[in-house]
Amino acid sequence: MKAAVIVFPGSNCDRDAATALELITGRKPQMVWHGDAALPDVDVIVVPGGFSYGDYLRSGAMAAHSPVMASVKAAADKGVRVLGICNGFQVLTEAGMLPGVLMRNRDLKFICRDVLLRVETTASEFTSAYKKGQVIRIPVAHHDGNYFAEPAVLDELESQDRVAFRYCDAAGATPEAANPNGSQRNIAGILNARRNVLGMMPHPERLADPLLGGTDGAPMFTALLNAFA
Repeated sequence: MKAAVIVFPGSNCDRDAATALELITGRKPQMVWHGDAALPDVDVIVVPGGFSYGDYLRSGAMAAHSPVMASVKAAADKGVRVLGICNGFQVLTEAGMLPGVLMRNRDLKFICRDVLLRVETTASEFTSAYKKGQVIRIPVAHHDGNYFAEPAVLDELESQDRVAFRYCDAAGATPEAANPNGSQRNIAGILNARRNVLGMMPHPERLADPLLGGTDGAPMFTALLNAFA
């Protein structure tokens, strides 16, 4: 599997994503600078977390207009898999590759801790190594992770099985208390209609190695690898 990680000014999880990809695939991904208009021939593109352009305008808004993003959109249209993590999720919504927006957290505070997620669908190459309904532990680190979309958009995501993850408790229930940021319907990650683009606020790359204290994020990268085995 050939992968690329996009690097923006202010990215702080690009190397984490690259390390997770190399650990699981055995192959170093290519690091692509945001100002490069062309992408290498790859199977998977990761738009990583961080604070692209310092979030000075709005999280992900400036990065969405970087030269490389036109190529990322074109690649996704051709079926290349695109994974947007945290700020990467924000970039994908700002670029129109995923519906909805990420707003300020409900309590207007930065959140940096582990959360529990319920796997909502295994019908994607990102989530096929999990079990539907499985509860996993993944870290979050964001100030603007409150997912919002109009009711009709939310209903469409639900009806098309495009909600990938939901914030939950240890039993897999989704009470408001398990929602760290106020996201509608406890949504933590969504897929595009073609199912080859996933955006999620939690960081699977931060729990992909036992040395980091857990491996609940590893199956996402394993699933992508298996798709090209």
